[in-house]
Formats: sequence, structure tokens, C-alpha cells
Amino acid sequence: MATADFSWNAPKQQFILAGGKESGQKLSDEILIDNIRWFTIFRWAVIGALILFQIVALIASDALTQLGIRNQQDWPLVLSVILSAANFAYIYALDFCQPSKFNSPSINIWVQIIVDLLCLSIVVHNVGSTTTPAPFFYILHIALACIFFSALEGLFVAIIVSAMYTIVLLIENQMFFQVSQSILIDSHFSNESLQKGRALVWMIALNTLFFIVWYVVSRLTLVVRKHEQYLRDAYEQINQAQIAKDQYAMLVTHQLKAPLDAIRSKINLIKGGYCGHVSSEIEEVLTKIDRRGHSMSNLILDVLKLERLKTAGRNNDAMEYVDISATIYKCIDKLKPVTTARNIEIKLSIQNFFAWGIPDQIEILFENIIANAITYSYDDAAVDINSIVKLPDNSAILTISDHGIGIEAKDLPNIFNEYFYSPRAVMHNQSSSGIGLSLVKIAAVNNNLQLKVTSDPGLGTAFSVIFPNIRISAGES
Repeated sequence: MATADFSWNAPKQQFILAGGKESGQKLSDEILIDNIRWFTIFRWAVIGALILFQIVALIASDALTQLGIRNQQDWPLVLSVILSAANFAYIYALDFCQPSKFNSPSINIWVQIIVDLLCLSIVVHNVGSTTTPAPFFYILHIALACIFFSALEGLFVAIIVSAMYTIVLLIENQMFFQVSQSILIDSHFSNESLQKGRALVWMIALNTLFFIVWYVVSRLTLVVRKHEQYLRDAYEQINQAQIAKDQYAMLVTHQLKAPLDAIRSKINLIKGGYCGHVSSEIEEVLTKIDRRGHSMSNLILDVLKLERLKTAGRNNDAMEYVDISATIYKCIDKLKPVTTARNIEIKLSIQNFFAWGIPDQIEILFENIIANAITYSYDDAAVDINSIVKLPDNSAILTISDHGIGIEAKDLPNIFNEYFYSPRAVMHNQSSSGIGLSLVKIAAVNNNLQLKVTSDPGLGTAFSVIFPNIRISAGES
């Protein structure tokens, strides 16, 4: 038995731009929100590392001293508390406060950057600004600012980083941009002067590195965003071309329908004897032509229906709560001549509910799934339709099962592709247009539904439609 889950939610665009000018381009609020959540998760890991550091400081203080970390007490725990409180504040502002001028994703990330830089400066001061690689973590914030914001805002972060690191060095070495002249003229200068000289070298070197990183990352980010804009424009052109192609296909298909109907009408007149007597051989040929014409007419109707569904997917104003039980009974009534002809029984076990969607599209979805189950069932078999309502999460699953030929595991991922025919299906039903399940897919996409298909060759197939946001009564609020 093979099972496949189908969900056609549109993939999120990872670099949606906001802002018109190249220098002002930055990521959209949607992407910033995703990264806010990621940053908070990453910050919990940092908090864990600080707590671990505090534990190591209590157990192996001498080992940390040998590594150049002299100040080991209290500050890791204090920073852990500050960052934890900040994390909760970021999430609260994002999930429980209304967006406003002072509570936007950009402001949220800006606050995170400033708080993180202040905490990082405390870490740098305590573990060593020139004896450990801790200052290099400033570079991470510069790079992230360049990615999320404009180049000018990234420069502002680089300036803040440079100022904070400079202040840390000045506080540690008790100097204010003054270095003893003995460094320059006396070969026997003091250790204090040597230390201040080293601090000055670190200050110049790292501040230079900070601005180099800002320049390189901001330029690379602008290039990436420019190419992203090209891709977005190309995608829009492809989308417009697809729409034009679909409209042309719909026009051509519609034009084919009229002459085909005329041909079938003439054939029926001839077979009815209104054009004189015809031999049995000619009548047999006309019957075959009419049968092929009927298949082509069904194909044309399916293509027109498919294009109408694609067009309807661009306008969801018609969505409302749909009575699923009434829709199922309507579909069964439409398909009654087929079930009667093949002696197929429809067994219902439905707990009714109301689903949010476009009524005629949900009807098309069910009609095609039930028709598919009937078509590929054996004669004198049964088609089972049942539903499960899950009140805790306001969802429901409606399953349509047949006991027919089934679907091979290798064909299962492709069954919703347009004009797809599996060899097993063709042998059972040569008149299929290959569009029925494509209609199901488009209707599912337009109504935000998920599908699950389970099949066992020779034993049957079950199509499950998963409905979110249901109601037991249409009048509930």
C-alpha cells in the first residue's frame, strides 16, 4: 500500500524586497518576522552557553584564568537574565501586541541588535578585548544588519559597533586617545605604555575590519537583491505569459466546441434515419465517430472547466461556509446514472460540517473524486464516503474510498498532473481526458485544502480531503 500527501501552498519568497531605491532596499516585514523568531531561538542557545560558562567558572576557574579570562563571576548569570527577559519581550511584542509605528518588525530587530551589542560589549570587556577572539562576534551583527536593512542602516550599525568596542578598550586601558611618547622615542618604555600601544593597534585594526566587513557585505547584499529583483520581474513576466497562454487555449478550445457539436448533431440525424436509409456498416462507423466525438466533447468541457478554475483562483471574493453534506448529496445525485448503470453502491457515513471555500469549486472537487472512484471501481462494487470531525482543532477529514483497480506507487506522485495517464488507468478506461484530478488539484489550491491519497493496486484507492477552520453550524461566529 502506498500513501502520498499533497499540499500546494505557495512557497515563501525568501528575499522579498521593500523600498524603491537600491540604497533603500531591505527585506519585507514577513521575512523579518521569520528571522525574529529564528534569532530568539538562537539567543536561547547563547543563554545556555552563558550559563554553561558560569558553571565552568565555578568548577575550573584556574583554567579560564590561564586562557586570559580573569573576570569570571556573576556577569554571565546577569547577562542570561537580561537576554531571557529580552527574548520574552520580543516574542510578546510580536505575537500579542498590535503592529504600530513603534512596534514593527524593523523596530523589533533594531532593539535586538542594540541590546545584543550592549551585552556583547560586556562579554568582551570581561573575557578580554585584546586577549580573546570575542570582539570578532561584533562582525556577525554588522553582517546581519547589512542583510536585513539598507546599506545606510548597516553603516549605522558598524559605527555603533566601532564606538562600543572603542569605549571598551578605553575603559580597560584608562586612556583617551593618548599614548605615552615613550612608545615612539624610548626603547625602554613601560609595560603600561606597551599595553596602551597594543590596545591602540587593536582599536585601529578591528575598527578598520568592521568597516571593511560592512562595505563588502553591503555591496554583496545589494548585488543579491538586484538579482532577486530581476528574478521577481522574470517570474511576473512568466506568470503573465502563462495567463495569456491559458486564455488563448480557452479561446481555441471554445472555438472547437461548436463545430464538434454540429458534427455529432448531424451524425445523430443520419443514425435516426432523417437523411435516408443507411447500411449497418455505415451506422457502425458513425457510432464509432460519435463515440470519439463524445470523448472529445468531454475533453473540451474539462479543459474549459480547468481554465475557469485557474482564473477563479485569482479572485477569492466568493468564499463562504459550504455545507459539505449537501454538496456530497448533490454530487451523488449528478452521478446516479453512472452508478446505476454499473450497479455501484454509494455508502455514506458523514458527520456534517461547514467548510470555508468557494461552493462551486468544492462541488467540482468532490464530483471529480467521486466520479474517479466510480470509474475505476469494478462493477457491482461500492464506494465509501465518510467524514471525521476534529473539534479541538476545528478541522475535518472527508474520505472517499473505492474498491477498484488502485494506483501503482510509482504513479501516485503524478496523478494530479494535467493530462497524466497511468498505463493501469488507460487499460481500464480509455476515454479518460486526464484532467479530472487536475481539476481537483486546482480546486484544492484555490480553497487551501490538503489531500492525502492511499492506494493498493487491485484493492482500491482512498482520497482524503483535509479541511481546516470548519464549523459545525454555518451560523456560528
